[in-house]
Amino acid sequence: MFRNLCTGVSRITVRFGSGFGTRSMSTSSSRSVDQLLSGKNDDHGGVIVEMSTEPVDAVVYGSLLRASILHWRQEGKKGVWIKVPIELVSLVEPAVKEGFYFHHAEPKYLMLVYWIPETPSTIPVNATHRVGIGGFVMNEKKEVLVVQEKNGILRGTGVWKFPTGVVEEGEDICDAAVREVKEETGIDTKFVEILAFRQSHKSFFEKSDLFFVCLLQPLSFNIQPQESEIEAAQWMPFEEYTAQQFVQKNEVLKYISDVCLSKREGKYSGFSPVPTSGSFSTTESYMYLNRHCLNSP
Repeated sequence: MFRNLCTGVSRITVRFGSGFGTRSMSTSSSRSVDQLLSGKNDDHGGVIVEMSTEPVDAVVYGSLLRASILHWRQEGKKGVWIKVPIELVSLVEPAVKEGFYFHHAEPKYLMLVYWIPETPSTIPVNATHRVGIGGFVMNEKKEVLVVQEKNGILRGTGVWKFPTGVVEEGEDICDAAVREVKEETGIDTKFVEILAFRQSHKSFFEKSDLFFVCLLQPLSFNIQPQESEIEAAQWMPFEEYTAQQFVQKNEVLKYISDVCLSKREGKYSGFSPVPTSGSFSTTESYMYLNRHCLNSP
């Protein structure tokens, strides 16, 4: 909570996130106190301020922000990041008036940024790509798993396509492929490898798109279409799938079909996941590589 104490020695404290608060500069009697927002230093000469959901007066906050920017400039700081929870949306306007701008938003917060130096900003842009997957699943009869969608541009067209979807935050491509196939068709699968990928631009709210074609091995065969999104699903002869006019006239789908056919005939090797760890993070991640060529003499 903020309090206006202008006599004696004053201190105002407000919690911002985990352990963040204001820093007070003590003064003698009859003199007002300059308060500063407190945050943590980032790895690039900047400051990160995380705010709690505790109510803050917008006018007081604007004053704190101005004093803090002056202080950070004197300290030689560069970028300033302020994480504003959705409960404090009223603080966005005073921050924008001080020169902050939107960097990105999530369901529960908005990230604002400000570049202090009189030089071109080196603040990295927000995430530029959405990541999608398509699942190529073939059974022992050389039939491919395909679906017709209830929604989207292919609704009602009669076009059969591979199960597709978007990779969720923090999800590996290999796990996303298995999950999407399961959700749309009820088929359990084992991820094998990435066969190919395509990059396109301006595809989703001005963002670029990465689409990975993934080979999966079926572990079950009884199809149970997802009621909310899938109109129909079936095992279809691969040649029947590729013979669709929609596939033949679409250059990307034609290439995908050629790659899948080459894989079926043993003439093509994709990229399989290898668990790795690095010096910058303790979290395990995957590198996708062509093991066949890597192990060849």
